[in-house]
Amino acid sequence: MNGGSGYTLPRRVAQPPGARSIPNQPHPRLAPRGDSVPYVAIHNQLSDLRIQIPGVRGCLLGGVDGLLIAHDLPAGDAEPHDLAALAATTFGLGRQVGLALRHGPFRESTVRGQHGYFAVYAVNDTALLAVLGEDAVNVARLHLHAPAVTERLAALLGGGVGR
Repeated sequence: MNGGSGYTLPRRVAQPPGARSIPNQPHPRLAPRGDSVPYVAIHNQLSDLRIQIPGVRGCLLGGVDGLLIAHDLPAGDAEPHDLAALAATTFGLGRQVGLALRHGPFRESTVRGQHGYFAVYAVNDTALLAVLGEDAVNVARLHLHAPAVTERLAALLGGGVGR
C-alpha cells in the first residue's frame, strides 16, 4: 500500500536463527549526509539499559517510520522488526493524543499487559527507544533511566533530543 505517493514500503526478509538484525547501511533518515551510524555504541547503550534495570527483557532503537535500526533482544524472544513497527504505532497514537489534548510533543508511552510492559521513548524527531519488560520490572526506575539513554542515543545519532 503506497497511499498514492509512489513510495513502496520495503519487505522484510526472513533471517536464519541467530542472525544479528543490525543493518549494514545506516537508516537513510538518520544519516542524510552519508554519515555512518555508530551501531556498536548504540548497541552498548541498549545493552547497558537492559542490564541496569532488572526485569528489562530487551531494547531496540527504531525509526518513527517503523523500521528497525538496532536491537538488544535475546534470540527467540519477540521479533525485533515487529517491535519496531509497534513502537512507531505507539508513537503515532501517543503523538495524536498529545496533539488532541494540547499536551505538547510526544515524549514517552507505556503499555502494560498482563505479563509485562512495552515502553516507547522519543530519542529525536526520527528515532524511538522501545523497551520490553517483564511484569516485575520497576517501571519508575525505567522511567528514571530512559531519558538519559535517549539523550545519549540522540548524541550518537548526531542530533539533540528535539522533542
